Amino acid sequence: TGLRTKNYSPSNEDSLKFGQNDLFGNSDVIVTHVLEGHERGVNWAAFNKNVPLIVSGADDRLVKFWRMSETKAWEVDTLRGHYNNVSCVLFHPRQDLILSNSEDNTIRVWDTTKRNTLGTFRREHDRFWILASHPEHNLFAAGHDTGLLVFKLEHERPAYSIFGGKIVYYIKERYLRTYNIMTGKERATTIAIRKSNVPLSGKPRIMHYNQAENAILVLSNEKEKSWYDLYYLGKGKSGNGESKRGQGIAVAWVARNRFVVLDKFKKLLLKNMENNTKKTIYLPPEVMTTDNIFPAGTGSVLLREVDKVSLFDLQQKRVLNSVKANFIKFAIWSNKGKDGSQQLALIGRDVIIITNKKLEPKCRIYDKRVKSGAWHDNGVFIYTTLNHIKYCLPNGDTGIIRTLDVPIYITAVKKDKVFFLDRKCKNRVINIDVTEFVFKLALVQNNYQLVLKMVNEADLIGQSIIKYLQKKGYPQVALHFIKDDKTRFNLAIECGNIDEALESAKAVNIKEYWHTLAFEALKQGNHQVVEMAYQRTNNYESLSFLYLITGNFEKLSKMLKIANKRNDIMSCFHNSLYLGNVEERVNVLMKANQFSLAYATAVTYNLQDKIELLETKLEELKIPTQHILKALNNVPEQHALLPPTPINLLAETNWPLLAVSKGIMETMLANKNNNSAVVGLLSDDGEDDIDENQWGDSLNIPDDINGFSNNNNEDDLGGDDNDSDLDVGGAWDDIDIDLSGVDISLPDKSDSKDSFFRAPKAGPSISDFWSRNSELAVDMIAAGNLETAMNILNQEAGIVNFAPLKPFFSSIYLSSYVSVPSFASLPSLISGIDRNWQESSPKSSLPVISTDLSSLVVKLKSASTFTTEGKFPQALKLFLNVAHSVIFVNPDDHQEAQELLTLCRHYITGLKLEIARREEKDLTRQCELSTYFTHCKLQPKHLILSLNLSMGLAYKIQNFQLAGSLAKRLLELNPKSNLATKARKIIAISEQKPSNKIKINYDERNPFVICCGSFTPIYKGTRLIKCSYCGSAYLPNYKGSLCKICGIAEVGKDVKGFFITKKRRRGY
Repeated sequence: TGLRTKNYSPSNEDSLKFGQNDLFGNSDVIVTHVLEGHERGVNWAAFNKNVPLIVSGADDRLVKFWRMSETKAWEVDTLRGHYNNVSCVLFHPRQDLILSNSEDNTIRVWDTTKRNTLGTFRREHDRFWILASHPEHNLFAAGHDTGLLVFKLEHERPAYSIFGGKIVYYIKERYLRTYNIMTGKERATTIAIRKSNVPLSGKPRIMHYNQAENAILVLSNEKEKSWYDLYYLGKGKSGNGESKRGQGIAVAWVARNRFVVLDKFKKLLLKNMENNTKKTIYLPPEVMTTDNIFPAGTGSVLLREVDKVSLFDLQQKRVLNSVKANFIKFAIWSNKGKDGSQQLALIGRDVIIITNKKLEPKCRIYDKRVKSGAWHDNGVFIYTTLNHIKYCLPNGDTGIIRTLDVPIYITAVKKDKVFFLDRKCKNRVINIDVTEFVFKLALVQNNYQLVLKMVNEADLIGQSIIKYLQKKGYPQVALHFIKDDKTRFNLAIECGNIDEALESAKAVNIKEYWHTLAFEALKQGNHQVVEMAYQRTNNYESLSFLYLITGNFEKLSKMLKIANKRNDIMSCFHNSLYLGNVEERVNVLMKANQFSLAYATAVTYNLQDKIELLETKLEELKIPTQHILKALNNVPEQHALLPPTPINLLAETNWPLLAVSKGIMETMLANKNNNSAVVGLLSDDGEDDIDENQWGDSLNIPDDINGFSNNNNEDDLGGDDNDSDLDVGGAWDDIDIDLSGVDISLPDKSDSKDSFFRAPKAGPSISDFWSRNSELAVDMIAAGNLETAMNILNQEAGIVNFAPLKPFFSSIYLSSYVSVPSFASLPSLISGIDRNWQESSPKSSLPVISTDLSSLVVKLKSASTFTTEGKFPQALKLFLNVAHSVIFVNPDDHQEAQELLTLCRHYITGLKLEIARREEKDLTRQCELSTYFTHCKLQPKHLILSLNLSMGLAYKIQNFQLAGSLAKRLLELNPKSNLATKARKIIAISEQKPSNKIKINYDERNPFVICCGSFTPIYKGTRLIKCSYCGSAYLPNYKGSLCKICGIAEVGKDVKGFFITKKRRRGY
């Protein structure tokens, strides 16, 4: 309250003193004012950037703000409310507010005009020390004992409504404004929106526009209450500024001059333009928990509950349809199409659900922090997150359009422009690249003309596009605009285009690619390409076998010559065996010094010249021929080893394939460079100069027979014969045949319906229905959407380590399908197994859940037996298995599942304590761990064993008082007589010596839980955090680490709650 002014100048002596103390050579700083008023030390002071005000906080628990001028400064007021030292204070950079934090664990917001507290934020176990404000955004940071907190004081999303995709109505600085998207002109109206008298409260949240009456509904809220205002704009869109106010939780237009209000009693009040209630509608029991409503056209409204959204007919007073969705924030309708159809996007915090007008879901996508969205004219939903603009196709495919520096709120999307409001409520426009999602949409809608145009004109080269085309079954489309030979080869192999793959393999000329080409061509029966691939890779063994099965003995004989020149004994023997050339086989055996086998072969096939030669050789080697002849006579049945004769010789032709008509897209792509289809059919793809020895006589013995072939001539195997070279009547005699009188009807070649098999288009699979009908992670796994399932488990249970769950994922997926054998040479039929097959249609089916509580109870009994027998590693493995299995049980058994998880948590904690005790060498630490073990909630028989163990260790280190306490707890469980006698003796000794020799970290009188990270007690009143899935307790410094009990979840992660969510969403 006092003020002292420094009114003297420093003397030369003072200047010298100051100059000596100033290490940086700065001149003396003159104090202009000294403000006195705080009774204790001042911790912080801050200036206001806009007006001459100062705010300060001190250890006297007071916040003071001061005003100053050029000549004086004085105290304005004192703010009281903190219960401990004030650590830091600052002015709000854009509003008349003061923020302060204190060692009383609170942050307070003060109104500088009314001198009162507007809000208080409390943190239970942390003191606040410092505050900072962002220079541009509405963000504040506060430092506390264990970390940093970033927050904002109010919602920044502006209230806006768009009409017809052209006019945006929004509120800025309390006034209603309009923005014309087509012209880019902004216009202010005279309508002033009524605002709450309390800052940071009563800000308009929702706005709905009615074109018929040119009126708007504005919904606002303040703490626990909310209200709406009805404004009539009039013909000139200016109005008189008057509003009609009413109380209500939510509001929506339902007709040209009617709107409906949801009141706090969960009734729907139908009102007219005078704000008079015309009708009261009581909600049916199944939607009694409705907490918000959205517009749904004339006579209908969308009712939002915690776990679903329902379409409600106001005339019939009944629910028409429902879709499961968690806490939807916004409902965005598309413009009506030419056929009158509309699409609806339901936006939640982390989910977007696309439905039709009847609320039938089309797709469901999961993303983090969805902010806003709007429909593109072509039916693609464009939405924003914190950092990206993304798109969602009607079939559920998504992608990123561009990144964002700050969040935006989309109002409309026109062609390649996105119109939006920023957090300062300014209308802005940005250009986006629509090529990617337009191309994907054209594929989804089978708009092949547009696809072909974009393939020819647009720059679509990219790995994401290629992967998308491969995933969606359009590799032939990607094949036509990819230039890289390696990528083209892989795409050609995937779509079965052997010709394209052959061209790419020639260009790449890598051995592995030829192997792949041979494998794929062999599956199609194209043995001519297989032959070329084997020749390029010098795969002689496979080449010989190919000639055998195709009956090409001429080339097989050449393979024998190649083997002889390569001096490959085994290859010579195989080729002679394939040819049935017994003499050559005997020669090979003689060459390999296998004279006994050669003699036996010659005798078997009665080769007299070879027999005489070999008998002479065997005599020289002193090998008696009688033994060989005796062995041959002992064979009961002797057959000549000759190669099989092919039923159908395929030496010159490939295996016949079913003629399948090309799709429209393939035909268009194949003929895109031709003027007509006829030109494409008549084009000659061969080369001008064709070697006469192609395919048939091109197999020459290479000079370098041991290395990889260097002959890369594309004409190694030749091509098809050219029909134009056929001369009927030349070398071939043309025989005259009298065909007069024979009348036959030749089929019309233009009608190709009977010439081709047209493959039907596949419909939606059972897994697609499962994904649409449920939000449970186990159902997503059964449908094969593993990434979606992992996102759900991460959001609901904080699971981050999915490696231990891999066997469960595989088991659930495999157990959801049944394989039925089909006809010979055809694959088995795969069918999904429904759990609601008795009362549902295929479109509402849900997969069977193979994990049930009965099987988990059996595992628990086995784990309990192992625990009793002291086989702790085996017991620990079973308890972990049960704890992980609980995730995938039936949603109706959530309560029992939670009890099982709690039981497993205590046993896993206890077993880990005991295993750690056995590995510990220090007796004091052993005693601590065993004592903690006794505080796990175990079965009585196991608790008796743990108490007996801990009691013995406490007695061993002469902690008699602790041992006596444990003995008393043991007697309360009525143990066997020998244990009871032992406990009574220890109690008697503890009464004689009521002391503990060694101090341990254990206080039996103070309740505690065990920190599963450090295995130390966390006593009552001490701050702790828990595992987001199993609920194990940890000290705060373990936040963000992997839980050591369940091994799959993150410690301290803020999640929705796994079992609560499962209770809300039963899935059937």
